[in-house]
Amino acid sequence: MPQPKVKLVVTGDDFGYCERRNQGIVDCFRAGGISNVSLLVNAVSAKHAADLAKRYHIPIGLHANLSEGLPVSQELKGSTLLNKDGFFHGKMGFREVLHSGQLKMSEVEAELRAQVDRFFELIGHMPYHMDGHQHVHVLPDVREVFAQVLSDFGITYTRVPIEPGLRFCNFLPSHLREFNAQVEKDALESVEVFHRNGIRWPDVYLGLSTMVQQCSEQLLPTGYGRAHGASRISQSTSAGWMRRRTGRLFTVHRSTT
Repeated sequence: MPQPKVKLVVTGDDFGYCERRNQGIVDCFRAGGISNVSLLVNAVSAKHAADLAKRYHIPIGLHANLSEGLPVSQELKGSTLLNKDGFFHGKMGFREVLHSGQLKMSEVEAELRAQVDRFFELIGHMPYHMDGHQHVHVLPDVREVFAQVLSDFGITYTRVPIEPGLRFCNFLPSHLREFNAQVEKDALESVEVFHRNGIRWPDVYLGLSTMVQQCSEQLLPTGYGRAHGASRISQSTSAGWMRRRTGRLFTVHRSTT
């Protein structure tokens, strides 16, 4: 009996991080290794990335960033989103400030809207999808604001990082297993919020168990095996030039069956 077709969408995250990564992501796209990209509009090479996306007609979404670098909004001086030096608090720092109750959701909303506006300025159209750098979009309170912003701008696709069989990935270091478990918990609690706002997402997400050092040709097939039965799979990856000395191009192998 023929097997049902499965659509695999492979997204190259952090587009705009630097010119070398941008070029590696483009090379992956042109080689057929990734399907689309997610742009960091506050990154130093965002304009370079945007120009490449337009040149090579790469489907592109917004990788909303509230945790690294400088804000896009010009109205956040002294904001709870920023540290004393004017930068975002970092991956764990953002979560600590949020959990302390000090983070103002009005400032989160202002920055998200500014990043959507900046995306439009760079690309010339609205993002095809929008998710959060380091999964901040599924965090408590943030997810409500995030969903409202998507709804207001008519952006209907996001990412819900719930990965089948993640608890069995014992090859991951303990600190990553703990972090990933919390991400999945937050993601599960985001489902009702996103659904209420008419936002859609693929059946299955892969990427928590294959972030950066864990992403390999040996581990990827195990992830696809855990996604058995899904009709649409979303795989995120930090595609690009991973090893400067050897010039090795990292790509994700795609399958449609």
